[in-house]
Amino acid sequence: MQVDFYQLGRDPLASVLVRIATRVLAGGGRLLVVTGDEAQAAALDEALWTVSADDFLPHGREGADQPVLIAASIDPVNAARHVALVDGEWRDAATGFERAFHFFDDRSIEPARAAWRALRGRDGVEPRYWRQDEAGGWAQIA
Repeated sequence: MQVDFYQLGRDPLASVLVRIATRVLAGGGRLLVVTGDEAQAAALDEALWTVSADDFLPHGREGADQPVLIAASIDPVNAARHVALVDGEWRDAATGFERAFHFFDDRSIEPARAAWRALRGRDGVEPRYWRQDEAGGWAQIA
């Protein structure tokens, strides 16, 4: 399984999440978006409706029929095989998915580094570290 660590920079979480979710859905997948922060969940729910006028990104906060489900728990009731941890907190249950996206910023960099160290070298887990540059591009750092 692959774990992609995304260190947020120039772009806000919602716009980066939309790009990831769009790719997951285009590949026929489903995405579980996990946050323990209710205010963040509500803000992401709103942002996913308005972040792109060109594309509709089907999502919700309840229900197994949602291709993108925003939830507080890491239970994939929507049959997601991809999980996005968006509150900066690593959850080891994410290794039960095909792919995990762990988003963090400067405030949560130390816990992200600890998660990276814990996952590096673990059998069956391939961690990758991405950082956004000032132009908005993403570079794989490790």
